[in-house]
Amino acid sequence: MAKLVGSFAAGHAPNVARLWDSMASESREWLTTHYDEMGRRLKALEPDVLIIHSTDHWVNFFLDNMPAFCVGIGEEHGGPPEPFMKPVFAYETIAGHADLGRHVVEYALESDFDPSYSMKLKLDHGMCVPVWRMGLDPMPAIIPVFMNLVEKPFPTPKRCLAWGHMLREAIEAYPDPNLRVAVMGTGGLSHSIGETTMGWVDEPFDHACIELFKSASDEKFAAELSEMLEKTGNGGAELRAWIVAHAVAGSQGFDLIGYAPMPDMLIGCGVAEWKVAA
Repeated sequence: MAKLVGSFAAGHAPNVARLWDSMASESREWLTTHYDEMGRRLKALEPDVLIIHSTDHWVNFFLDNMPAFCVGIGEEHGGPPEPFMKPVFAYETIAGHADLGRHVVEYALESDFDPSYSMKLKLDHGMCVPVWRMGLDPMPAIIPVFMNLVEKPFPTPKRCLAWGHMLREAIEAYPDPNLRVAVMGTGGLSHSIGETTMGWVDEPFDHACIELFKSASDEKFAAELSEMLEKTGNGGAELRAWIVAHAVAGSQGFDLIGYAPMPDMLIGCGVAEWKVAA
């Protein structure tokens, strides 16, 4: 079986790339320190494949076609099309892992999930900002999993937990004992985009989420987070990608690398790792 070696999560605010050279030095220092640390930890695990969960920011999907989960099964993926990513992200194409991607889709279908899949996806800033800031070189193969986190109805927290647990089983059922796989969720924490509250960082929400990740049972986590998400900014929906990273690690082992409210990035920025038990 393949080996799950690590699980991580981080914010992916576009302003990290758009304003990198002009942002306040304190923000740049914080981001550099914490994303570098996450990159150091991830590189130490020597993953062959990185499965990244994030939302699609109207690059691959729109309201005429909005899958709850879409797994990229191509041999390669397109790099980010946003102009602000071009100066910082050097890859026009990114290697995928078609065989493992297809295996995840087939395992999910056998487990009563109904994901879509695509052989041709573009990875936008949601996936590429954290990859860029971690300094992954060489970059592992990437399997993108786009989740609908931009327009209601969303996958429920309970469903995201179930997806993460299923993904752990799928990885460990893949018949290559030498393949090392890491998982990442990107987005959040609190933010509000295109609303009158844009720029609001909901620190009480962020801290409450961090406490849930530390010790809550799946049942408590799903129930409390479902209620909390209805009372914060619309960008909080992206926390569902963190939920997958949490569940794939067995809903335990959370280690907060850092958290800071960053109004200039428009987000509460969190960076985290889950210690994956054997």
